[in-house]
Amino acid sequence: MKGSHLTESHQKLINNIYNENCMKTMSRMKNQFVNLMVTDPPYGMKFRSNHRAERYKDIHWDDNLEWVNDFCSEAYRILKRNSHLYMFCSFHNVDIFKQALDRYFTLKNILIWEKNNTSMGDLKGDYAPKYEMILFATKGRRLLNGGRDPNIFKFARTGNKLHPTQKPVELISYLINKSSEKDEIIYDPFMGSGTTAEAAHINERNYIGSEIDETYYEISLTRIEQVERQGILFA
Repeated sequence: MKGSHLTESHQKLINNIYNENCMKTMSRMKNQFVNLMVTDPPYGMKFRSNHRAERYKDIHWDDNLEWVNDFCSEAYRILKRNSHLYMFCSFHNVDIFKQALDRYFTLKNILIWEKNNTSMGDLKGDYAPKYEMILFATKGRRLLNGGRDPNIFKFARTGNKLHPTQKPVELISYLINKSSEKDEIIYDPFMGSGTTAEAAHINERNYIGSEIDETYYEISLTRIEQVERQGILFA
């Protein structure tokens, strides 16, 4: 980060992904360090379907949401004043996430990502899910870039080739561009396969990521290396 006044230890955090619990990563960040948080916490894999349970190994913290309050407290500490947070969630636990965020942030809206096709689920006893919720919260007041857009938007699914809940780069890029400026720091505490890091680089932002699962951590590193080789990353 050119012209920054960060210590060497904080400077080293930037543009790296860490194979560790996000609480450990955040503990190394000073107060008001991050400009934007975009994340998809592990949740509800066991709700999805027997097919997914067999195809993907368990994700850490999937069954236990006791960590949410501590996580939101740390997220508030490291986010700068007048910043945004986007948190993907399921209707199974949206109330839990909303309650935790409300203790620290101002919950502004629930955004709806409308997908181009349906997700897995109870194939005969339930309606086919075709959307995902994104909690939009603020610390202070930061205006959205480009004015006010509808809270429902369409992006095609990725097919989950790298991660069971993989998000489209175009979707994450949209959120990043609405809520940050070039050279600012984007943090994803549950980096997964590296989508947020790729989107940050494409849009000339800095990133920090945490991913506790070693397999997905390695996938995210390989993915970013491929983006670098393609010459997409900014200097």
